[in-house]
Amino acid sequence: MTQNNQSKAYFEQGMAEFVAGNFAESVAALTHATLQDPASTRAFLSRGAAHLKLGQTAAALADFDHVVQLAPGYAKAYHLRGLAHEAGGDQAKALQDFDQALAIDPQYGAAYYSRASLHTRLGEEEAAAEDIRMVTQLTQVQLETFNNENNVWHSQQLRLEAMDVADVFDR
Repeated sequence: MTQNNQSKAYFEQGMAEFVAGNFAESVAALTHATLQDPASTRAFLSRGAAHLKLGQTAAALADFDHVVQLAPGYAKAYHLRGLAHEAGGDQAKALQDFDQALAIDPQYGAAYYSRASLHTRLGEEEAAAEDIRMVTQLTQVQLETFNNENNVWHSQQLRLEAMDVADVFDR
C-alpha cells in the first residue's frame, strides 16, 4: 500500500471513529494519517475537531494553527480554531477567528451562528441579532436553491416521461 493510500485509509478510519463518537480512537487514527501525509489539511483539521470534542483545547489549537499555516484561505480552519479559543476562554481570539472565517467565506453560516452565540454570551445582543439574521438569510437562500434544483430535475423527469424515455418509477 502506498503512503497516500495508507494516509487515506487512516483518515477514513479516523472519520468513522469520529462519527461513532469514539474521539480518542479518532485522534489515534488521524495521527497516523498525519504521519503518512504531513500536508493533509483534512487530517489535521479533523484531528483538531476530535481533540476539541475530548476537551483537549491546546492540542486542538495546535492542529488548527497548523492547518491555518498550510492553508491560510481555509475558512473552516479559522471557524474551528475560534471554537477552540472560545472553549479555552479566549473570547477575543475566538471573535477574531470567526471574523476571519467570514472574511474568507461570507456565506459560511456556521461561523455566523458561532459568532452570534458568542456575542450573546458577551451581552452584545445587537451584534448577535445581526448574525442570526445572516444565518436566517443564508438558510433561506439554500432552501430556495435546493427547491429550484429539485424543480428543474422534476420538470426534466416529467418531460422525459412524456417522451416515453423515462418511467414514472424512475422518480
